[in-house]
This record gives sequence, C-alpha cells and structure tokens, in this order.
Amino acid sequence: MEKKTSYKQVEGHPDLVRDTTSHAIINTNVTAFEKAKKRAISAQRQRDEIRNTTRDINSLKSEMHEIKGLLKELVGKQ
Repeated sequence: MEKKTSYKQVEGHPDLVRDTTSHAIINTNVTAFEKAKKRAISAQRQRDEIRNTTRDINSLKSEMHEIKGLLKELVGKQ
C-alpha cells in the first residue's frame, strides 16, 4: 500500500512547503538549491587553494631556513 505524499504551503515563504506526513520543510526552488551547491563547491575550492598555498609558503620557509644554515656553516669554515 503506497502512501500519497501531500504538501502544505509554508505561510510567508513561497518556495517552501511542509510534508504533511514527516512535517519536513522542503525548498521547492531548484534554481536556488543549485546556486547554493555551486557556492559551496566554490568555497571549498577556495579553502583548498588557500591550504595548498599555505603549505607551499611553509615549505619555502623551511628551505630558506636550511639554506641560511648551510650559508652560515660555509662562512664559519673560512
């Protein structure tokens, strides 16, 4: 036996409906949902880029520290 799902419009929110069985609020605006997904993906890419850039900078700092130590060692031997 299949239950028929029915929805009731949420007052004051034209893009929202309430499932009368589960009482869940559902956004029916597919365009807004797609835009939100794209924003989330873009934000994640930006965070990844910042994280990778930070790693690169830290690696360069470490290499510069090593070079500095080697130069001090060379100067000290003369």
